[in-house]
Amino acid sequence: MATTLARGNPPPGLPAKVPSIPPNQTLYVTNLPSAKIQKEDLRTALYMLFSTYGAVLDVVALKTQKMRGQAHIVYRDIQTATQAMRSLDGFEFFGKPMRISYAKSKSNVIAKLDGTFKMPTAAAAVEVTDLQQSIFNAPVPGQSAPPAQQAPKPSGGAADQPMRDAGTPESRGTKRPREEEDEKREEEESDSDVAMEEESDEE
Repeated sequence: MATTLARGNPPPGLPAKVPSIPPNQTLYVTNLPSAKIQKEDLRTALYMLFSTYGAVLDVVALKTQKMRGQAHIVYRDIQTATQAMRSLDGFEFFGKPMRISYAKSKSNVIAKLDGTFKMPTAAAAVEVTDLQQSIFNAPVPGQSAPPAQQAPKPSGGAADQPMRDAGTPESRGTKRPREEEDEKREEEESDSDVAMEEESDEE
């Protein structure tokens, strides 16, 4: 009663091997215009288009050489992503038909939401030079350096001492009253006004 197809070559018209990408909240969109539109405008237009099918958590559209013409759209759930993919696959977007499929991996936004996000380990393999190490190990401004790293004191024979006459009231300057400052400022301003008028008359 039930007929089974013999394992072997697929029927004519179908590709030899269909990649099996499981359904995902993240959609991979290709064949986007890359030269006609700015990155932020592209992200906004994609967000407006795809948000008609449900809540869009993130739109990743980069203009690097490797990612040009591609974007990732992240939805909250798989059903919404599937509905948007079925409706918009082949949709003409800025004059080019979009090709949409599920992304191969889970988006960082989804991984953070479900608690499975792990920081990339590529940063751990970075080599630190001696110069970078000396900069990172420098003392914090305002704090003294550790005793082993303090600079030696100059050997002039005399130790640092406070100035003897700095604290006495007689050695300090006298502050003019405010009225004298205002009068002096007004005189300077009136002199400069006259000088400007004289210059303008000569021209």
